[in-house]
Amino acid sequence: MTARADVGPLTNRRVLNIAVPIVLSNATIPLLGLVDTAVVGRLGEAAPIGAVGLGAVVLTSIYWIFGFLRMGTTGLIAQSHGTGDDAESGAHLLRALFIAFVAGLSFVILQLPIFWAAFQLAPASDAVETLARDYLGIRIWGAPATIGLYAVTGWLIAIERTRAVLILQLWQNGINVILSIWLGLQLGFGVTGVAWATLIAEWSGLLFGLWLARHVLRAAIVAARSMAVLFARDKLNRLMRVNGDIMIRSVLLQVSFTSFLFLGAAQGDVTLAANQVLLQFLAITAYSLDGFAFAAESLVGQAVGAKRPQAVRRASILTSQWGVVGAVALGLVFWFGGGAIIDMLTTSPEVRAEARVYLGWMGFAPLIGVASWMLDGIFIGATLTRDMRIAMLQSALVYLVAVLMLPPLFGNHGLWMALMLLNAARGLTMWLRYPKAEAAAA
Repeated sequence: MTARADVGPLTNRRVLNIAVPIVLSNATIPLLGLVDTAVVGRLGEAAPIGAVGLGAVVLTSIYWIFGFLRMGTTGLIAQSHGTGDDAESGAHLLRALFIAFVAGLSFVILQLPIFWAAFQLAPASDAVETLARDYLGIRIWGAPATIGLYAVTGWLIAIERTRAVLILQLWQNGINVILSIWLGLQLGFGVTGVAWATLIAEWSGLLFGLWLARHVLRAAIVAARSMAVLFARDKLNRLMRVNGDIMIRSVLLQVSFTSFLFLGAAQGDVTLAANQVLLQFLAITAYSLDGFAFAAESLVGQAVGAKRPQAVRRASILTSQWGVVGAVALGLVFWFGGGAIIDMLTTSPEVRAEARVYLGWMGFAPLIGVASWMLDGIFIGATLTRDMRIAMLQSALVYLVAVLMLPPLFGNHGLWMALMLLNAARGLTMWLRYPKAEAAAA
């Protein structure tokens, strides 16, 4: 298949058409947890709230491991889309779905040892653990659907159908909210009702996503003519290599953030709580800038597939400019309105006061981190995942040295300084490798 003569005009409007629906979609994510908590909270007991919270954390931690499937799928499909090879785009999606279903079924089969290990790491009261086991025993059957949705979402982002991502998110969350209220409250099933609502929503979301992808999946099967060709070893090996690199990078990043919380605990309970509150500022930043990073994944990937280095450069510049605009806006909001945000997140006077001591870091955090977020998107689009892994390893080493040296000298300020250095190092190490993104399209 020859490359396309043109990947289409790369304009600000096109970037925003991709990014804005993603930002809106991300804004709906916290709604689900709020509704589930509110439903079980109206049961009048503490145990159901703890059970749903604990169960959700266990599953989120498990599913998070496979978040790489969304990113790897986006890069590979965007490149196939750039060459005009829709059949191969569908083939990439089918392979990702295959991995998702195998992984999901493995979790279902291994649910007993997984739950045992989870409760060993996070022991709870007998009442909470009993309800959490009921919740997890139902929710775990949604593992293939949830992981499969990562692949479908990656495909939609790659081909710039981010409005469909928003519709899919609204569909799934809407069903979940309605069923949680009906099953959990009105029919009185409580925790198990909330679990069934989420399970049904997960599978309905996947079925909706597969319906959206029906034409490209059918084309891939017809073009391949056999499952042996579709799942050829070299194709699966490339998919596994790309996703393996992303997974290692993501694990290193998660370990770094987790260690930040653990090290904060040594500063005392109030400081630990304040750090947790301030980390929500970083979560808001990530959700807000994701749209522009996803736009980079799609547009850079298509430019690489079309073999147009100049288009890679323009896509990188356009998306990054919008990322910087978003980072500046968020920094200003945090600088001037951060106190009000802290007050919304906690009612504790001690935690509020402690969080304000370190609030200044939040004004700079978006600007310090924007390069790392945007370059992640650029590298994913170019499938430079090995370079992402190496850059993350180098950045983690910088962070390790920083957390060993700075907190003993500057306390919690030193800990925040180390985290800022982590994001700065991620941006710098990938920026030094950026020429490879343009070279990938040569």
